Amino acid sequence: MRAEAEKRIGHLYPPVEITAEMVPERPDLGPLVGQKLTVIAWLWARTVKSPNPAFSHVDVPLASTFILSNKDGKEAYVQPVVEGDHYHFTVKLGSPPQEAKNGTKLARGANFYCIVSRVAIEPTYIKSEGIAKRVGARLMAVMAEGARGRVYLTPTLAIEKAAAQAKPTWKPEGCLVDDARAFTPTLYGIKQWGDLFTARQSMALTTFSDLVGEAREKIREDAIVGGMLDDSIALSSGGTGAKAYSEAISVYLALALDKVADYNNMICTWNPTNQNIGHLFTKQAIPMAWEFAEISPLTSGLSFDLVAAGIARTIELFPSAMHGKAFQADCGEISPAQPAPVFSTDPPYYDNVPYADLSDFFYVWLRPSMKSVFPDLFATLAVPKAEELVATSYRHGGKERAEAFFMSGMARAMHRLAENAHAAFPVTIYYAFKQSETEIEGTVSIGWESFLDAVTLAGFAISGTWPMRSERDARSRGQNSNALASSIILVCRKRPGDAPTISRREFLRELNAGLPDALDEMTKGSGDNRSSVAPVDLSQAIIGPGMAVFSKYAAVLEADGSPMSVRTALQLINRFLAEDDFDADTQFCLHWFEQHGWTEGAFGDADTLSRSKGTSVHGMKEAGVLQSGGGKVRLFKWTEYPAGWDPRTDTRTPVWEALHQLIRALKQGGESASGALLAAVAGKAEAVRQLAYRLYTLCERLGKAEDARAYNELITSWTGIESAAATAPKPTDGLLPGFEN
Repeated sequence: MRAEAEKRIGHLYPPVEITAEMVPERPDLGPLVGQKLTVIAWLWARTVKSPNPAFSHVDVPLASTFILSNKDGKEAYVQPVVEGDHYHFTVKLGSPPQEAKNGTKLARGANFYCIVSRVAIEPTYIKSEGIAKRVGARLMAVMAEGARGRVYLTPTLAIEKAAAQAKPTWKPEGCLVDDARAFTPTLYGIKQWGDLFTARQSMALTTFSDLVGEAREKIREDAIVGGMLDDSIALSSGGTGAKAYSEAISVYLALALDKVADYNNMICTWNPTNQNIGHLFTKQAIPMAWEFAEISPLTSGLSFDLVAAGIARTIELFPSAMHGKAFQADCGEISPAQPAPVFSTDPPYYDNVPYADLSDFFYVWLRPSMKSVFPDLFATLAVPKAEELVATSYRHGGKERAEAFFMSGMARAMHRLAENAHAAFPVTIYYAFKQSETEIEGTVSIGWESFLDAVTLAGFAISGTWPMRSERDARSRGQNSNALASSIILVCRKRPGDAPTISRREFLRELNAGLPDALDEMTKGSGDNRSSVAPVDLSQAIIGPGMAVFSKYAAVLEADGSPMSVRTALQLINRFLAEDDFDADTQFCLHWFEQHGWTEGAFGDADTLSRSKGTSVHGMKEAGVLQSGGGKVRLFKWTEYPAGWDPRTDTRTPVWEALHQLIRALKQGGESASGALLAAVAGKAEAVRQLAYRLYTLCERLGKAEDARAYNELITSWTGIESAAATAPKPTDGLLPGFEN
């Protein structure tokens, strides 16, 4: 297939010849003169017309960096050379200047400047140009393979002309979803799947797609010649003869094409550290890329034949003596079966990832070659989406209707699992939802608590919740991003139909009786192959034995006879671990401080801990107690809290925040300023004092002398602060006394 593709599209990917004219600017190319080097990649920058009217004819580059290689001793970068009202690119070797690192970018997002006039280019201008289909591309550099490694070359007109020869006769159809959370390119006029590919990429991928069908016929002919039964029974009908054999192999070839497409589109960027290309799906979204790398599917390290060879090596490792069956079904429509099945499931997480919409990227390339093999599976022009159990507002006509669809569908699915699961085995449910909080009081929370609620209402008793480190720290999605570090496994069994009810007091009695032993087992471990639960996961793991008590009963009744909510049960379980009555945000901060102090920690660990406390990293960031970004989380120190804070207008005031604001006020304005704040947070006064004691003791134990002094100073000044609070005048102008300025 690669050889046949070479005949059809090889002229679009010519080698680059090193000429004597290149040497004056690049003496390092002297030994290569006369050689034709295989091109590894072409690096392009998107362009727009300059917003400066005097240079409106100039296509200026939008590049977030000009760095090609930052490897020690092999640095290379692109330098734009401006000459009057035009410019060209040249490749330089050596340590790059600072401006090369930032390209033409001014700040995050679509904020650039014109390299000719130095005028800022606003994001709204770039979006309007994109929607008007006036965004182009300019070749910045060429990466070739030399005898001693990568060779970075200045682009020439001949190299650009080779790419311009591509005239595809077909492009994938269908629209990207207009949802900027996961489909950022739509903001810039990239609306169709075909818009994600250059003309050369479209032509190459279409060529290989055609060759999948041609190869299938060739494979069938060869199989018959080799003695395989020619029964004409298709793979989809259970065939095992030459026709089914050829179709099976063509499935793997089509999957190889999909992987090639992942590395051959205009969202792929160049990695100057590893000096290779990145693929589109580094995360579960299609982002926008300003400069992009284009590779050859014929000669690069990700050529079609090498990708197919990787799939072949995987197939060779498949166990051949075992049989299995895979099929698609609606979990909400599961019917009884004999023998009863064992369920292990990873359900969708509300609206976190639009999997069906993202799948269209691969579907549009699979369908042309696979619809004759699986006519039912590829009957539709795009991936079916109506029954996907996710709460997408754009699909269901609004947020409320989307939430209702998700919750009713999840409840139905959980009921079916509980009714049809094998009685001898537990049901395991993997849960890795990044916690978010509802802003509407009284509605069903869409976070961790509501999911537990759906499981218990379905008739399950939860016997364990265990963290599983399911993600690689080095994966692309986890680097410098707020990605999850672990999944939570719910271990469930069906609750007996005659399960009794108990009172809140009896529930607390059982917690007090059972949780100490469970906590001891988790922190010490047991058996030769058991290790203790990591501190960051302990709060999540302790929910298991706690919820085991809660969920084994038909209901836990409050004093007024109403059933206890899952949220209340989680708060009671967490109080056992926290040994205090602080709010959820403060409990998080207290345990995070014990592990990290004021230093940064991984977002995934913070998300796991916050989920177990019934709060969220995002909510606490909005509350102003921590900083979150780039995959890291850090608590603010008292010196970082803003002056002029008025707790009466603060809609979310954790005890943690109140304490550190009091310390700030005491340091900056004395007891009177701190007393004015205390008067405004009177309902939290005792909790603030208790937290100060708790943190003083903790800092003493951890050897944090400076921090311990701050808490000790507040405690020793408490009487004076209370007196100042009692005599603080009532504000008449809406501001706290002492904060008028």
